[in-house]
Amino acid sequence: MESGYYAHYNANVHRGVHTLSQRATDAYEAARRKVQRFINAGVPEEIVFVGGTTDAINLVAQSFARPILKAGHEILISAMEHHSNIVPWQLVCAQTGANLRVVPINDAGEFEFDAYEKLVGPRTKLVAVTHVSNALGSITPIERIIALAHARNVPVLVDGAQAVSHLPVDVHALDCDFYAFSGHKIFGPTGIGALHGKAAHLQAMPPYQGGGDMIRSVTFEKTEYNDIPYKFEAGTPNIAGAIGMGCALDYVSQLGIEAIEAHNLRLADRFRAGLEELAIETERFPEAERSPVVAMTLTDPEATIARLALAGVVGALRADGDRAGDPGAADNDAAAPTRTQRTPALRPPAPRAPAHRPSVTAARRGRRTRA
Repeated sequence: MESGYYAHYNANVHRGVHTLSQRATDAYEAARRKVQRFINAGVPEEIVFVGGTTDAINLVAQSFARPILKAGHEILISAMEHHSNIVPWQLVCAQTGANLRVVPINDAGEFEFDAYEKLVGPRTKLVAVTHVSNALGSITPIERIIALAHARNVPVLVDGAQAVSHLPVDVHALDCDFYAFSGHKIFGPTGIGALHGKAAHLQAMPPYQGGGDMIRSVTFEKTEYNDIPYKFEAGTPNIAGAIGMGCALDYVSQLGIEAIEAHNLRLADRFRAGLEELAIETERFPEAERSPVVAMTLTDPEATIARLALAGVVGALRADGDRAGDPGAADNDAAAPTRTQRTPALRPPAPRAPAHRPSVTAARRGRRTRA
């Protein structure tokens, strides 16, 4: 975990021959292998450590998409995307003259596959779509989306930030070209994430940033870049974050993603039942395949939130206009001024006694921290 790194082998990776650097490098690369196994990537070299999903998508936009885009080319996204899967494509379209096309969603908050099929054409150079909507909870038909795009020779990036803690992810079975997620979405640290990219793509892509570990050799005349994935990990990486994310993946793997999701779905059902008990009037999306997010329209948001607070509901309410929400949901008739509740408990948990913290002296007497 992060604290173990800082306490016992706080050193840079890949660049030192001393013991602490070797231990840090071993733990860092072990975390990469954990990510590889967790999403069933082919080899560890296909896993790039990044600052999070946003960083990963920007990397693909600038290093993969920008070199191949020309005026008139198109990138397809959906109306349920997080801003992090909208703005990077707007930026690269402005840089290249390409156009951003948006696949609509229906009144049930579902991806309109028929419209998507019509939009994928000879000008389409990339499809970038979420696996699970952050605002609506809708699960996209990602296998069909990828299969159709590949049948027309179009690569696909999947924003897996919301899916990775709810669904088993198998990038080999999906056959996606890129898959991105963040550590904090799966109970890990903030400021760390992973990008999976097919090796052939990563090898062909130019570096996104320069300096540090992304080089093999440097002269004033020429720089030789490192192999993948290090070519995309410029500077001193978030070593502690990567190790911490690896520990989070161990935790999730031990519990089982299916068991976690079953628990989340029970909490969502409990929340819906609690709304009925409180006689809170809502307009809800028709039932569709979705993650345990309750999306709704509240006729009187302020009064409803106050009643929920008085009832002891704990959780996170997202309001329309929230920067993490998707603009497509706001435009949809079924979307809401206050539209998202993330699986809360109906009563606040009992207070916990403070955990015993061993002294530093005791820790030095042989207390070992798992890396």
